[in-house]
Amino acid sequence: MSLELKYQIALSLVKGIGPKLARNIIAYLGSVNIFFEEKKLPFEKIPGIGDFTSTMLNNLNKSELLKIAENEVNFILKNNINPLFFLDDNYPKRLSNCEDAPIILYIKGSVNLDSQKIISIVGTRLPTEYGLSFCEKFISDLAKNYQDTVIVSGLAYGIDICAHRNSLKNKLPTVAVLAHGLDRIYPSLHSHVAREMLSNGALITEFMTKTNPDKQNFVKRNRIIAGVSDAVIVIESSKKGGALITANIANSYNRDVFAVPGRINDETSTGCNNIIKTNRANLLESIEDLAYIMGWESKSFPKNIQISIFNQPESAEEKAIMDILLVEKEMNLNLLALKCAYPVGKVSATLLELEFKGLIKSCPGGMYKLL
Repeated sequence: MSLELKYQIALSLVKGIGPKLARNIIAYLGSVNIFFEEKKLPFEKIPGIGDFTSTMLNNLNKSELLKIAENEVNFILKNNINPLFFLDDNYPKRLSNCEDAPIILYIKGSVNLDSQKIISIVGTRLPTEYGLSFCEKFISDLAKNYQDTVIVSGLAYGIDICAHRNSLKNKLPTVAVLAHGLDRIYPSLHSHVAREMLSNGALITEFMTKTNPDKQNFVKRNRIIAGVSDAVIVIESSKKGGALITANIANSYNRDVFAVPGRINDETSTGCNNIIKTNRANLLESIEDLAYIMGWESKSFPKNIQISIFNQPESAEEKAIMDILLVEKEMNLNLLALKCAYPVGKVSATLLELEFKGLIKSCPGGMYKLL
C-alpha cells in the first residue's frame, strides 16, 4: 500500500497536471503505477496533452518526485492521517462527481463524508452581531431537528470559526477544509478548535506538508467546501469575497445555495442580498427554509404512488433518463446529459417533466433518482 500511495502522491506533485488531466492519464494508462514504472509512454495520445506536455512528462525527474512523496508517506503514517485517492471507494462521492476534484485528499479525524446531510457554512471574516447570532441559532436549530447533519467550513476568522464552535457546542460533526498541509493550523489562534474537531469531525486538505496558506490556496480549497456538501449557506458577505466564490462554485456544481438577507445599507450584507436578487441563492431565514428546499420535510409525491398510463415515460428522452437512473440509482444533471448525449437544457426540462409525473425526485446536491 505504501508504494502505491507514494505513486499517487508523486502524481499530484507533477507540475502541469491538474485534476482533470490526471484523470485522463490514469484512465488511459490503467493505473498510476504504470506512469512511474514505464520509461516511455504515449502521452501524446491522451486527450488534453499536447506535444510539449508529452515531452515534459517523458522527461520528468521521477526519482525526485518519489523521494518527496516518500517523506509525505512517512508523515502520514506517523500522524495517523487518512489519504484518499480519487479512485478509492471511500473518496467522498459528492466530491467525486466534480471534474476538478483533488487527485488526493489528506484527512485527519473521523467523519463520514458520505453522510446523508452535509451543509457548508461560509461568510465574512468580519461578521456583525447579526451574522454571528444567526449562525449560532441556525446551528442550534439544526442540532435539535437534524442531529445527523455534518457542518463544513474553512476554519477562518468570522463566520467559519463561529460555525465550527457552535457545531461542537451542539454536538454536530464538523469538518474544516484547510488551505495548507496538516503539519500546521492557520490561523494558529484556532488550533484548540481544530483539536476539538478531531473527536467529532475532521480536518481535510489537498495540500502536502510544508505548504503555506498562500492566497491562491484559499480559492482552491473553496471548491472542496462546495463539492463535498449538499448545499452552501452564506451568512454575511460583502460584494466581493471568498464566500461568494464558494457560492459560485457551488452553483457550477449544481449544489443548492442559500444566503441570509440583511439591510440594504449594510456592507456585510451586500453580497448576500445580491446573490438572492440575481437568483443565485435561495433566501434563508430559518432552518424551515433549508428543510423545504432540500426536501428534508414533506415529500412532493405520496410514497405509494400508483403509476398510471398518464404518468408513464413518453418521449425517448424520458425513457433514456429513466433507464440510466434504473442502473446508476442516482446521478446529477451534467452526468445524465453526458450519458444521454442530449443538451443539458433538454435534460433539465425532461427531468422537471418526470418530477411532475411522479417518476423521479430531486435529491440534495443536485442529484436525481427514481421514486
